[in-house]
Parts: sequence; C-alpha cells; structure tokens
Amino acid sequence: MLEAHDLAGERGHARLFFNVAFRVEPGRALAVTGANGSGKTTLLRILAGLTAPAEGSVHLDGAPMKPFDARLREAVAFGGHLPALKDELSAIENLESLTALAGARVSRAELAEALDRVALSRRQMLPARVLSQGQRRRIGLARLRVLRKPLWILDEPATALDQEGTALFGAMLVEHLEGGGAAVVATHQPIDLPPGRMAMLAIEACAR
Repeated sequence: MLEAHDLAGERGHARLFFNVAFRVEPGRALAVTGANGSGKTTLLRILAGLTAPAEGSVHLDGAPMKPFDARLREAVAFGGHLPALKDELSAIENLESLTALAGARVSRAELAEALDRVALSRRQMLPARVLSQGQRRRIGLARLRVLRKPLWILDEPATALDQEGTALFGAMLVEHLEGGGAAVVATHQPIDLPPGRMAMLAIEACAR
C-alpha cells in the first residue's frame, strides 16, 4: 500500500504542486493527469524515492519512506518518460542491463521469453538504435515482466506505442493488478481498466 500525505513538489525555486494526498491499495491503480509542466514527473520521482518532496511524506505499507530508501527500491519498478536504452546494445542486452541495475538476476531464457511476450523475439539481437520508438518502449514493458515488483510507477508508458502496443500494456496492467500489485501511472491517454480498479488524480500547476 502506497500513501502520500500533503506532498508538495518543486523544480528549482518554482513550486509545482502542493497538498497532494492519496492512497493506492493492492489491486488498484492511480492515473495521474495534468498539463505539461504541472509536476507529474516530479510527483512520480518523489513516490519512487528518487527526489525529496518540498513538503509532506510518502508511506509504504504504513512506514514513512525517505528518498533512496532500500525498501522502495525493493518494491518499485520505476519507468521514466524516456526508455533509457543504450543505442549500441541489442534489445536483449539492454533488457539484461536494465534488470541488473534493478538488482534482479534473470536468465537469458527468461529475458528472451519476456521479449517474445512483447512481440520483439525477432528483433532481440538488433541494436536499439535501429528500433522504432514504439519497439524501444516495448523493451520497457518486457522489463516490467521480468522484475516482478509489486508497485509500478510509470511516466507516460504508452507514449509511441501503436494500438496493439497500447492494448498490450493495458493487458499487462490488468494482470499486474489482479495479481495483487499496485500502480501509479502518469498519462495523457485513457487507460482501459475494469470498474473499480483505477482512481484519478489531476495535478494542477501552481500559479507562477
């Protein structure tokens, strides 16, 4: 269970948002919406323990979390707005590197299976630089499959995905929630989930 208590976020000396509070329980997702520059990415980084809030606190399973807390690292699969791939590495090498950075030990067979599940089996040995933006994004979806973290915190995960890729992400999210996982997703696109699975949080930028 993830809770936010009276969070405020800043970029430089500019206040982005304040008094943000919510609770996300296992089996549920929170969709974070808002205009560009409203602070959605900053909020997600605070929740993942990558940035300190200007005010307020984040709690995981009732315990207060500090930035870079090891308990958050163990629980969270964080996906930023960019795929964070190395162009010279192949798809499977990038996936191997990303999972290793997250502290997971995954066999090549499991990596290959994850890439197959996101329709990249025939492209797993190609360098990332020749892949389309949507194919690069699918490597991130494969990473979610192999990490098996209970809490997903994702920044625009459907960006550059085609209709098939968007449907794949939706199916993965439903499977994750039905398995007892939770998710916080910043998005400009609607997410199709069964009734009762998702709450909405609209971030409004502070007046400049």
